Amino acid sequence: MDSKETERFVEESLSSSSKKSEPILSQEEHHHSPQTCVKNNPFSIFLEPFQWLQMLSDQLNPTFIFGIVVVYGLSQGFSGSFFRVVTDYYWKDVQKVQPSVVQMYIGLYYIPWIMKPIWGLFTDVFPIKGYRRRPYFVVAGVVGCVSALMVALLGNLPVALALGCLIGVAAGMAVADVTIDACIAKNSIEIRALAPDMQSLCGFCSSAGALIGYSTSGFFVHHLGAQAALILLAIPPAFIILLGFVIYEMKSTTLHSDQKQKPVENLGIAVRGMYQTIKYPQVWKPSLYMFLSLALSISTHEGQFYWYTDPKAGPAFSQEFVGMIYAVGAMASMVGVLIYHKVLKDYPFRNLLFFAQLLYGLSGMLDLLFILRWNLALGIPDSFFVISEECVSRIISRIRWIPMIVLSTRLCPLGIEGTFFALLMCIDSFGSLTSKWGGGMVLHVLNVTRTDFTNLWLVILIRNCLRLATLGLIFLVPKADQLDALIPHDLLTKNSAQTGDDEEIELVPNNDKDVV
Repeated sequence: MDSKETERFVEESLSSSSKKSEPILSQEEHHHSPQTCVKNNPFSIFLEPFQWLQMLSDQLNPTFIFGIVVVYGLSQGFSGSFFRVVTDYYWKDVQKVQPSVVQMYIGLYYIPWIMKPIWGLFTDVFPIKGYRRRPYFVVAGVVGCVSALMVALLGNLPVALALGCLIGVAAGMAVADVTIDACIAKNSIEIRALAPDMQSLCGFCSSAGALIGYSTSGFFVHHLGAQAALILLAIPPAFIILLGFVIYEMKSTTLHSDQKQKPVENLGIAVRGMYQTIKYPQVWKPSLYMFLSLALSISTHEGQFYWYTDPKAGPAFSQEFVGMIYAVGAMASMVGVLIYHKVLKDYPFRNLLFFAQLLYGLSGMLDLLFILRWNLALGIPDSFFVISEECVSRIISRIRWIPMIVLSTRLCPLGIEGTFFALLMCIDSFGSLTSKWGGGMVLHVLNVTRTDFTNLWLVILIRNCLRLATLGLIFLVPKADQLDALIPHDLLTKNSAQTGDDEEIELVPNNDKDVV
């Protein structure tokens, strides 16, 4: 079944399922909507998310949906948010490191994410016992679990060992992420109509997990201490190990003697396919934009965090309140996902990213107002202002991020979709690392320390100007709609045929296959 036939199958299935389940239907049919709402039913708005989730479970394998919930919800959402807050206090209170140095350390967390093409190559061309995805979930879970337990239970660690353990936690997240992303990229190619829905689900799970992580992080830091609280980071990797055993995957039945040579051959095919794909202008131009939009927005997080918690220069927010700020931001992030899913997923890439980047730069000025304490001059309390600023920033960030991920899935050829999507995410991670290190250097040059925040406002102003300067690069983004194919069709089919795509994880079961 080719992509066009698959899309027609999905749309017909959605239409028929909607007719069977709802006797009274609205006359308006929404494009690839889960199900149309019942007229005059006050509860339809509450039922719609469940109907949408049921539709995704029907069209995609339920264990794939479970994988998204575990990886994006628990691993990236909960672990990522909990990790962010707790490690900030760990470096500040336990290791007593300067903010500019912490930014350099945090940049090293991105190394496993920069290595995502390597993990992608392993998952695409080096199956273990006939499986391409399941063993790598198990490996990711073991690495993340062991690393979290070490840093939490081994006492006052040397800085180098503590940093290594925290990088290990990030490595577990990265390997799990690249494995599930390979599945997402494959489905996004084969069923283009559901690509925005899949990214909406990922964004919602990530935001929901972040809400739980942020809202509990301050409580655990206060009652357990920054180091002991890190033990909770061992829970999501345990679920990833479970995912490796329960996710449905077809085991390869090709066990001939020449199969020992096949991984090496597939490795060469994958590398050549990556090289041929990245040469296309419609691929490298948007990839360059995504990198620069991340790299030029230098990070000022550690400087602001130290200022937030300083009793003299800053507002001296408590540990619980810092967690609450980020938790409210996570809720706002879910609002951003909802806005994208309901209103913006049909807009062309260039138009959407232009206005999202513009709002991203303008919203950064709220940080400047807060650092200069102009909010007090306007009679706005610190707590109210910082929560409002966090909400605005998170909504805009999510609206800016999701279309870039959808765009990345559009650039992946079949057969090496895991490897190539990992390459694009590696470029994004390198942009984030550049942002962290660039921000750390600016904090150091302008002498922003644990106790001196005189020039912090200037650092934030420089950051905001760089965000707005990124608008001059918007010509690199294609004008295409979010459902359009961006790379030649022959490139999609060539790599799929060469790498033996029939051995891939079965995520979209056909009618003649029994799914267990």
